[in-house]
Amino acid sequence: MDGSVRRVSIDVESVSKTFGSVRAVDDLSFTVPDGKVTGFLGPNGAGKSTTMRLMLGLDRGQGRTLFDGRPLAEHAHASEVVGTHLDARPFLPGRTARDHLRMLAADSGVSNARVDEVLATVGLTEVARRRPKTFSLGMAQRLGLAGAILAKPRALMLDEPANGLDPQSIAWLREFLRHYAEAGNAVLVSSHLLSEMQQMADHVVVIARGKLIADGSIEELSASSSDVFVRSSDATTLAAALTSAGATAIPESNGGLAVTGMTTDEVGRAAFDAGIAVWELAQRRASLEETFMRLTGDGQEFAFGEAS
Repeated sequence: MDGSVRRVSIDVESVSKTFGSVRAVDDLSFTVPDGKVTGFLGPNGAGKSTTMRLMLGLDRGQGRTLFDGRPLAEHAHASEVVGTHLDARPFLPGRTARDHLRMLAADSGVSNARVDEVLATVGLTEVARRRPKTFSLGMAQRLGLAGAILAKPRALMLDEPANGLDPQSIAWLREFLRHYAEAGNAVLVSSHLLSEMQQMADHVVVIARGKLIADGSIEELSASSSDVFVRSSDATTLAAALTSAGATAIPESNGGLAVTGMTTDEVGRAAFDAGIAVWELAQRRASLEETFMRLTGDGQEFAFGEAS
């Protein structure tokens, strides 16, 4: 990374917001590091969008957010610090796509040549003279991203940017954001597409009911939900041996055991010492979706079986 180019990390410190009697965001603190894509995850109603608006000063609340150590309002050119796309259709209906971006460019001191450059980057050159009110949701998302990157900001904050995109466009967005982060920039992306986030993000922040549930790398979170699967000649005796050694062994329908608290080597050794033949032994890593469901199981707005 070029040391002459200054990068930004985003530090969220004790951010809170109350709507009436509802605590939508509750003393939330986390860091969005530069050089990484950070996924911002949570069930519907968890407070993700409200948190992002608080971070940018668009809503009033408690706490503060620092961009490179300072509140956004203290930066001379906020558009060069962070680019945002929080609404899929924040466009005036009478302006063309190019004119919309030119308006943003004039406010940010960006040239019209840069407008054409970002239109090409997001694949909207051919529809640049059309009005965004005629755009599909996917095209509107691309125009929003074009506006976010217009001033070449050192951080991006995007709320559900993959909504409405086809699979090819989602793959393009993934590669674009990873490349943007790899250049040393901070990227925060909220999404409900957990399988896609597993491929895109390096780091995830998970919230539920406005509270921080988890903060770490995908590898770390997956490891926290991992276990060892073992299938043997005597599951009952092996389970007792593993339990006495301090592990947890839960029987599965296929005759195997799900073991936590031991490595594969330790499980194999315990079986050997007990004289039990092992037919299958493997480390199992949870997917991001499985980890997410475990972490937020009681943080959903709904539960199956409830009346609508």
